[in-house]
Amino acid sequence: MNKLTSFLYIAGASSLLYACTMVSAEEKQVMEPLQEKILEQTAIDMESKPATVTCFIAERSAGTKHDFYSEGDYWWPDSLNPDGPYIRRDGETNPDNFVEHRHAMIRFSRIVGNLTSAYLLTGDRQYLDPVIKHLRAWFIDEETRMNPHLLYAQAIKGIATGRGIGIIDTVHLIEVAQSLMKLEEKGAISQKDLNGAKEWFRQYLTWMKTHPYGINEMNATNNHGTCWAMQAAMFAKLIDDKETMKFCSDRFKNVFLPDQMAADGSFPQELARTKPYGYSLFNLDAMATLCQILSTEDDNLWEYTTPDGRNMKKAVEFMLPYIADKSTWGYGKDVMYWDEWPVAHPALLFAWMNFGDERYYANWANHEHFPENEEVIRNLPIRNPIIWL
Repeated sequence: MNKLTSFLYIAGASSLLYACTMVSAEEKQVMEPLQEKILEQTAIDMESKPATVTCFIAERSAGTKHDFYSEGDYWWPDSLNPDGPYIRRDGETNPDNFVEHRHAMIRFSRIVGNLTSAYLLTGDRQYLDPVIKHLRAWFIDEETRMNPHLLYAQAIKGIATGRGIGIIDTVHLIEVAQSLMKLEEKGAISQKDLNGAKEWFRQYLTWMKTHPYGINEMNATNNHGTCWAMQAAMFAKLIDDKETMKFCSDRFKNVFLPDQMAADGSFPQELARTKPYGYSLFNLDAMATLCQILSTEDDNLWEYTTPDGRNMKKAVEFMLPYIADKSTWGYGKDVMYWDEWPVAHPALLFAWMNFGDERYYANWANHEHFPENEEVIRNLPIRNPIIWL
């Protein structure tokens, strides 16, 4: 037996049969560095109770207990006017900001992704009931559900009760939506629960597309615009909204590649920030995830190249040497969290799955798959590779 087979054998003959018949050689290669930690973590997740935004009261929020609330990361009290509006310090996170709703959403995404991964690894239905409990709490149950909008995200004291850039906070719902698609594909969720969750995403996507906050974020020219499209594409794919998926695909071709990417594959707007390394990695991951969500045989974004030669492979190749050896990075050191990067970036995994270049797999496999730093987790919305296979 190889390592994967022997490990899953412990789960029982039926689980072993499921795993061996459903998993390809490429998928086994992805599972190898992940499986033990995932099943270890799910033992904890199985006992974890749902905790939605209603569990954490945000006293500075202009919304209700059902409304997601967060505060602008880089905004601080003005030492010259302590009671006045906050002032901006780009790249420097204010540790006193309200982050409980964001942490709750990340926890929700992690638990659902872990348990869905465990189910896909073993075929054991014991992992499904906890997933459904969390999905119901966030999307369906009237007492605990989150309202499907982000009116009060990234607020700034004395300046704004919410902002469009707050939409980036829900990137952590992407893997929840992907998990739902996998559960639907396997017939592992009831139609009632599936419909309830899909309706929440349908309403949220409509808000993203029609509210001024959503429209402003859609038109953002940096990683915020990428993350709007990444989310819109994923949520549209879940509810089979082909029109929105086509819009996001066209935006990748006609806006992101020509306007965000330089001829060498870099992202100049991210390089100009006070955290150029971290932001470049983040935008690369977001753009790669967008490609992974939308690519089909007839419309393969991984292969698409602009008339002047810009494409995803150039973006991956630009960052690859700096992921392999960060000491070669020559664009300035990030003002915060420099030491915590890189990790196992999904852009490398997705690029390997599409291009077959073993350098991409090696650099993904050799980095940290289960980071614990909060800032890294916040900027790494794709943390459960198995649900993407």
